[in-house]
Amino acid sequence: MASVRHFQVTFDCAEPERVARFWCEVLGYVVPPPPDGFATWDEFNRSLPPEDRGSSFACVDPTGVGPRLYFQRVPEGKVVKNRVHLDVRAGAGLVGEERLATLETECARLMALGATHVLTQYADEHNESCITMQDIEGNEFCLD
Repeated sequence: MASVRHFQVTFDCAEPERVARFWCEVLGYVVPPPPDGFATWDEFNRSLPPEDRGSSFACVDPTGVGPRLYFQRVPEGKVVKNRVHLDVRAGAGLVGEERLATLETECARLMALGATHVLTQYADEHNESCITMQDIEGNEFCLD
């Protein structure tokens, strides 16, 4: 049996720090300390060649359990639906109206951070409710 491997989730984006800080707020993640020898990320960023400044940023789960999220600047914009997306488990263990109310409350919080509501899928005989959203650069994710 293979051992479990650590992994990170990488986002292509136009503004890495902005998108990373959005996801910190969504998930309760934090920005890791800057590299050794630098008091702040801004100081580190200023030490880079101009073309590399602001080209990447990361955030981490403060408990060390969740994967690291890495954001890298790419020249092209997003043009199609994501092939992979995050499911933010805001309603885990909840059902019916309680679940929907919890998801709608979280949706409102994330919209205040700049997310966009795309679609609410209501519970049916097979599935519980979930909400499809987009982050501040249009990357899809689900509240479930």
